[in-house]
Amino acid sequence: MRFDLSDEEWAVIEPLLPSGGRGPKRKDDRPILNGIFYIIRTGAPWCDLPDRYGPRTTVYNRYARWVRRGIWKLIFDALAQDGDESLLFIDSSIVKIHRAASGAKGGNWRRISAAREEVARAKFTP
Repeated sequence: MRFDLSDEEWAVIEPLLPSGGRGPKRKDDRPILNGIFYIIRTGAPWCDLPDRYGPRTTVYNRYARWVRRGIWKLIFDALAQDGDESLLFIDSSIVKIHRAASGAKGGNWRRISAAREEVARAKFTP
């Protein structure tokens, strides 16, 4: 599939994932990761995750737990250590923002600029 990890990519990432842990044996990480990458790259909501990646709650919970535990940061740091050139490929062209962040609806720009200027002035109390 388009967003799925190749065998070479999986071989690099698999050793970086947490293993073991308490509780029952968890599902295979590869389809879960593919589902996470699908959501990240398409910007689709979690409820639109295709069934081939497994239950959306499992995929989301794994993503959220790994965020809290810092697993994604560890994976990124380990992959970034492979070479200085790897950082050149990280950009914001795939980052999606909320429509409110684009500044489309903000009112009169002169009033907004005047308000910012007023706030920026130094104020002293006697």
